[in-house]
Amino acid sequence: MKIRSITYFCDPKYPLDEKIFQTAGEFLAKAKSAYEAAGYEVQTMRLATIPFPKLLGEKRINDLPKLAEQLEKLMPQIGVGHLSLGPALIESPRSYQGIPEAIAASQNIFFGGMMADKKIGISLAAIKACAKVIVKSAPIDPNGFANLRFAALANVKAGAPFFPAAYHKGNQPAFAIATEAADLAVETFSETKSIEDGRKALIARIEKHGKAIARISKRLSNNRKFDARFGGIDFSLAPFPDDAHSLGNAVEKMGVPKIGLHGSLAAAALLTEAVDRADFPHTGFSGFMQPVLEDSVLARRAADGTLTIKDLLLYSTVCGTGLDTVPLPGDTSADQLVPLLLDLSALALRLDKPLTARLMPVPGKKAGDATSFDFGFFSNSKVMNLEAEPLSAPLNGNEEIKIQSCKR
Repeated sequence: MKIRSITYFCDPKYPLDEKIFQTAGEFLAKAKSAYEAAGYEVQTMRLATIPFPKLLGEKRINDLPKLAEQLEKLMPQIGVGHLSLGPALIESPRSYQGIPEAIAASQNIFFGGMMADKKIGISLAAIKACAKVIVKSAPIDPNGFANLRFAALANVKAGAPFFPAAYHKGNQPAFAIATEAADLAVETFSETKSIEDGRKALIARIEKHGKAIARISKRLSNNRKFDARFGGIDFSLAPFPDDAHSLGNAVEKMGVPKIGLHGSLAAAALLTEAVDRADFPHTGFSGFMQPVLEDSVLARRAADGTLTIKDLLLYSTVCGTGLDTVPLPGDTSADQLVPLLLDLSALALRLDKPLTARLMPVPGKKAGDATSFDFGFFSNSKVMNLEAEPLSAPLNGNEEIKIQSCKR
């Protein structure tokens, strides 16, 4: 198991207060040393700000590409590899429009777009705006890679450390930990023949690491020099693209011949419930993380047609984290994306859980074509079929739709 990221959350002000960034860099360096001294490999150090519409203000919202360029130059100075400027906001319709240009102006800056929250409900206008961002961002890179840095968000609260969902709320700085822990599930169900024994063993492993990370984190949060609040651990069983670190492989070790076949939903529920049962400070998703291109087995099952986009949505009902790194046909239109994003938003509000969509139309590719990403954190797959057509009235409007959560 590794620490995928230490994410530091702050309000850097605008114009930028470089002292805040210096403090962030100092804290992250100290934190990295502390976790590594305890035996944890730390893959990345990240920074997330308050949502950029709040940072810039409505009058300066057009400064977003310039801000992205400025931050790109600042990041190496403080040892930060990735930075999230948070989501465009429903109450700021103009905030969605500048994201593709800001993505093009940077290499390691991430963005989101809010589609739904409990206060406003589902915003059909915001869903359409997110769909347009995805389509406009796809050709920035020849293989659609730019959309790795944008996610459409539904019911996602501040403080989640996984990108691109991460953003901050408030004035006090904070930090949170994201794990890469799919290997714990693979190891557990490779060794046990009973589901109950496997579940107990997985909970024990998660608790062991969760409590150890929390102890270090609490010591860091007590350092008055930084005054950074510990927000918790997102112990989503995130994968790495080899079979030893594949959540899809964990599902198959539980007895499902291929993830995507019936039985997969039950396995996803059991794995996520183990995270829920484990005693550690939870934050973010702490769910069944299913990034198609970041998981070797998910990538293979998507390529052979066993795993579909509808399956990924289905697993989101038992605390999957949504649709992540999903390769789509290059000619996918914004109108085709809207129904998919609407389904995701409805699930998020009805089940009162955070969900995201990171969708990657691949220019020049059609469903069934092989992907050819040259990226160490991706397993290549095939472009997935999107069964969606443009909506008609009344679902094709610009309303804000309230949806109450299930109460049973």
